[in-house]
Amino acid sequence: MGKTNYRFNPETLSFDKIERNIKTLVRIVFGYLSTGVVSGVIFFFIFLQFFDPPQTKKLRRQNDQLLSQYNLMNKDFEKMSKVLDDIQKRDDNIYRVIFEAEPIPSSVRMAGFGGANRYSKLEDMDNSELIISTTKKLDILSKQVYIQAKSYEEVAKMAVNKEKMIASMPSIMPVSNKDLKQTASGWGVRIHPIYKIPRFHSGMDFTAATGTDVFATGIGIVKSAGRESGYGNTIVIDHGFGYASFYAHLSKIKVREGQKVNRGDVIGLVGSTGQSTSPHLHYEVSKNGQKVNPQNYYFQDLTPDEYEKMIAISSNMGQSFD
Repeated sequence: MGKTNYRFNPETLSFDKIERNIKTLVRIVFGYLSTGVVSGVIFFFIFLQFFDPPQTKKLRRQNDQLLSQYNLMNKDFEKMSKVLDDIQKRDDNIYRVIFEAEPIPSSVRMAGFGGANRYSKLEDMDNSELIISTTKKLDILSKQVYIQAKSYEEVAKMAVNKEKMIASMPSIMPVSNKDLKQTASGWGVRIHPIYKIPRFHSGMDFTAATGTDVFATGIGIVKSAGRESGYGNTIVIDHGFGYASFYAHLSKIKVREGQKVNRGDVIGLVGSTGQSTSPHLHYEVSKNGQKVNPQNYYFQDLTPDEYEKMIAISSNMGQSFD
């Protein structure tokens, strides 16, 4: 038999029996249930706040592992970048200098990738910022490696042609000058012998008697052979590899245009044609269309001591002969 409940009535100062119907019971049960549900929800959120479910713990561990791997990968990228930077510097400052090739511009090595939306397909992925950053680094590194590989292919070809290039370079003096007594005016500002004003002398003069042999200073093809205003009888030899040599004031030309010549072949005779004050040879060397100091190319003729003496003689001469 169910327990009977009473409620105190202050007006009658007696206990009244509580009558329970279905509605009252439903209301009481619903109240208990509502209180239980609310309490359960509160406890559930408190639990989530302070305790991770197994799946969340697993995902968090995976994220931590990915971040750790990313950091290690970043360090590897830095190491590879340093190694590649060293290779690029060696390529530009050693290998290409040896073969007299222009260094690869940094604008080419560090050129970016076109298109602002190149990485847009990665933006919807989880950890998109991390993935895009890593992909960019990998792309840049891959392109630099590709450019460096192509550069080494070019250097390898230059190495194969190095012997031919050395044979073609204008690397001897154009007249017999073992005792250096034929050395006259050198490269630089000199007093013009006719106009008596300072002018830049873009070559080197060698004094010699009329009829003295003039030699080709390297293997090449005669580009022109004829008379030129101011320089009289002249010869231009194209040596390839960007080099050319120029011989002026000749009394006689002994080659023709298009003829192949070897280093040491007699191509003409010293004279004083054109604007010249006395018999001598005016000699020039150019590299890639730019005139350069010929004295830097006598390495097959002179010892270091002779080279220093030749520079001193040519530098002391204050007036050119043409």
